[in-house]
Amino acid sequence: MREFIETFLYNTDLAQLKNITLFQFRNYGSSSFRFDSKISCITGANGAGKTNLLDAAYYLCYTKSYFTSSQADCAQFGTDAFRVFGNFNKADKQENIDCKWRNGKKEVVADGLEYEKIPDHIGKYPAVMVAPDDVEIIIGGSELRRKWVDSILGQTDKAYLERLMNYKAVLQRRNALLKQAAAGRAGELTMLDYFDTRLADDATYLYERRKTFVSNFEAVLTTYYRMIAGTGEEVGVKYASQLHRDTHASLLAANRDWDMASGRTNTGIHKDDAEFYINGVALKTFGSQGQKKSFLFALKLGQYFFLREKLETVPILLLDDVFEKLDQTRTDALLDIIKKPDFGQVILTDTHADRVKAAFLGWQDVQYLPI
Repeated sequence: MREFIETFLYNTDLAQLKNITLFQFRNYGSSSFRFDSKISCITGANGAGKTNLLDAAYYLCYTKSYFTSSQADCAQFGTDAFRVFGNFNKADKQENIDCKWRNGKKEVVADGLEYEKIPDHIGKYPAVMVAPDDVEIIIGGSELRRKWVDSILGQTDKAYLERLMNYKAVLQRRNALLKQAAAGRAGELTMLDYFDTRLADDATYLYERRKTFVSNFEAVLTTYYRMIAGTGEEVGVKYASQLHRDTHASLLAANRDWDMASGRTNTGIHKDDAEFYINGVALKTFGSQGQKKSFLFALKLGQYFFLREKLETVPILLLDDVFEKLDQTRTDALLDIIKKPDFGQVILTDTHADRVKAAFLGWQDVQYLPI
């Protein structure tokens, strides 16, 4: 597996965020920052805005916050607008990305030209965030794991992203009609046939891509788990889907009465899950805290590698307060990985400047940004 990974390391473009300017974003009124080194360490007390700056970098890559689904929550308190402006370097070319939000409207501009479709920006500058609450991907509900899978495939397959958006839109309309039926306001139920056909077509594509991804990802996951944990434990991921047993169309048809009675769509690929295992048992239920931490970093590093391979672009790694959560063994293993000469840009936060300075003692390509 290590040889397989290395075959992609020298045929990829490096994505680097060179500078960022914030206007009314989170706790920032008007601030600018430069990232001049491979590793940038943002340090400061809790509440100073370290995580917000990291989130702004993520916003430039994905035109959304990592920590909230509400655009309004990104605006500085008491305001109804914000702007995140940044300059990227990729393949020796500079590009300015300007993200603006005001009164519920978002605008994304690349070198002065506004995107006709904002999703066209997704995948151009890949980034992987690791945050303290990400352990919920392991211990939380299936929706979080589906979102994690979809976030990866949506970047590497434009058709996947388009079909996923279509599926969600049609599902929402179907559920609205089912709620009417459950409340005794039947409406035009013949529309269910149309919705079911639309859903089944997109679901088949999404299902096949998810199945392929999970199958291929397990080997990468194993490699990084052993690097982080320093053990030979067996880890695995299993794709759980109702479509393993039946087609999407037949599932919807067989469960229509149930759907109409409950007012929602009870079967389909929106119920899929990615189940994580260690030594053959469910990690969510039986894994130790140390195993879950190692597994989480293996997931994220595997995601980093997968995006790097498929997009032929070295992603940016964003680490939020991870040294606070990791023991020394796992910290050293992570540092060994990100210090490799072929690893990409890393932007991290920590409350203790002395701790990060000790971690990168003797390292030349690093900068410290106290805020």
